[in-house]
Amino acid sequence: MHDIRAIRENPDAFDAAMKMRGLAPQSPAILALDEARRAAISAAETAQAERNAASKDVGRAKASGDEAGFERLRALVAEKKDEIARMEEEAKAKDAALRDMLAALPNRPYDDTPIGQDESDNVEIHRWGSPRDFAFDPKEHYEIPAVQDGMDFETAAKLSGSRFVLMSGGVARIHRALAQFMLDLHTVEHGLTEVNAPVLVRDEMMFGTGQLPKFGEDSYQTREGWWLIPTSEVTLTNIVNDTIIEESYLPRRYTAHSLCFRSEAGSAGRDTSGMLRQHQFEKVEMVSITHPDHSRDELDRMTKCAQTVLERLELPYRTVVLCTGDMGAGARRTHDIEVWLPGQNTYREISSCSVCGDYQARRMNARFRPEGGGKPEFVHTLNGSGLAVGRCLIAVLENGQQEDGSVGLPAALHPYLGGKTTLTPEGNLV
Repeated sequence: MHDIRAIRENPDAFDAAMKMRGLAPQSPAILALDEARRAAISAAETAQAERNAASKDVGRAKASGDEAGFERLRALVAEKKDEIARMEEEAKAKDAALRDMLAALPNRPYDDTPIGQDESDNVEIHRWGSPRDFAFDPKEHYEIPAVQDGMDFETAAKLSGSRFVLMSGGVARIHRALAQFMLDLHTVEHGLTEVNAPVLVRDEMMFGTGQLPKFGEDSYQTREGWWLIPTSEVTLTNIVNDTIIEESYLPRRYTAHSLCFRSEAGSAGRDTSGMLRQHQFEKVEMVSITHPDHSRDELDRMTKCAQTVLERLELPYRTVVLCTGDMGAGARRTHDIEVWLPGQNTYREISSCSVCGDYQARRMNARFRPEGGGKPEFVHTLNGSGLAVGRCLIAVLENGQQEDGSVGLPAALHPYLGGKTTLTPEGNLV
């Protein structure tokens, strides 16, 4: 959500930001609607003042015995009442239209966000580790002998349809271990607060983080009206929905391991093999609620938290800044972390860390009270994957595969696997 006052004060700057997103100037239509809205509000207020004055005159006419004046003024008051109701309804409709217009527009990118059309215009800013030099042709995760019995797509399709997986045995335990490892790292070393939150949320929560109204088709809604979360960004960020918190309470840093649900609308034909793109998956999410002065530094901190997961797991990765054409609508700047997948011989996204400024906070009405006093201000919000558990499992399996069909597991996971270090070709942990 955008600040209408900022658009009034500097429409050219707003249009320049929208141009970075590939959009035509938006301020003329916005300001025209805003002017009509304010005119409607002013007219309603004027009519109300006239009605209030006429109401006083009614009492005076009655007291003085002026029956003709009394009847005339009483009719005027009744007429004004109907007029005010119409004007207030018009003002309300224009206010809703302006809110919808502002809510439909993407966030303003930071000035140093790369301008571009798609992922080919993203800019690499960091790289860690070197892809392993295999003495054999590495397989994709679902082709590795150690994995095949523990990753069942046919049974999952029978149960639920395409883009689901049934994991069992050693594969399922490694998947669980990864989530536990991530949570421990983020809570113990990175200082995030662990949260166990609902996966069903109301419309207002999806609107607050920007999934509604524009991206509803990407999510699932129950018959009762709840939404299944596409990520626990929705629940964690909305902890401060419609709240005024003390400045001393900032920053708040949350993490949660949750199921996530996405319809994958518009992704037909993409990544249909294996478990890279699923309708149901698990993710360890990170969310920060910060003071406006600190949100940009918080993005770097959050990115480092996600990178540390991969470094501890000994997985090569690179970090890129998304260009304006590839960045999500709610972000001002996004760092994507891409892990090396030898089975595909390429880097694939495993985390996306974004700073949203006050874009989400305005939608949620989430504010803080400055320590020195003064009017409450909107907080800034950030979110990032820390990490996508399924994709991390894919990376661990593919990077650790051996020529005999087994998988060597990173040392960071050994304590979470009862000291087991290897997934045998038969799918057993030893």
